[in-house]
Amino acid sequence: MSRIGRAPIAVPQGVTITQNEGAVTVKGPKGTVTVNISTDMTLQQENGTLNVLRPSDSTQHRSLHGLTRALLSNAVVGTSEGFTKILELRGVGYRAEAAGKTLNLALGYSHPVSVPLPEGVTAETTPSTPTTENGFLAATIRLQSHDKQMLGDVAADIRKRRPVEPYKGKGLRYSTEVVKRKLGKAAKGDKKK
Repeated sequence: MSRIGRAPIAVPQGVTITQNEGAVTVKGPKGTVTVNISTDMTLQQENGTLNVLRPSDSTQHRSLHGLTRALLSNAVVGTSEGFTKILELRGVGYRAEAAGKTLNLALGYSHPVSVPLPEGVTAETTPSTPTTENGFLAATIRLQSHDKQMLGDVAADIRKRRPVEPYKGKGLRYSTEVVKRKLGKAAKGDKKK
């Protein structure tokens, strides 16, 4: 049995799970998430826990077992607690401002960049503060949503507007991201001597 697939999902108070043919709807205080699952998987809900059961030990059913459990677990956690992703904006003159359902960015281009936020995703920004790394200013963008997949898609879309460049480390990055820095021409020339 899959270790992930056989782990029970704790369903907190206020979260309701309804199963239709091929889809499960999870409704909680933060929102509603619909998860498409294989019709082969069966769900067993009892005593505040949800278990995913597979019909056989075939390769396909073993693969779907853990996947189905992980998707349902993310839906339960998202609708009860929500998910957060934090992006850091580093660079002189780089700014971020959340205005309703739009995120306005100044990323060193000749024009401002506006990113519309989909329904269910909210953004908060903090002002720029000096960092120790090369004296750049760092602003943070905090994205929150009840849908983990949508949150990841929005964060990736924002990050691609100005990816981190490897020489000075300027650009948009996730707060947990580690950027491998490259040596410049002058440093490479000194190494050869």
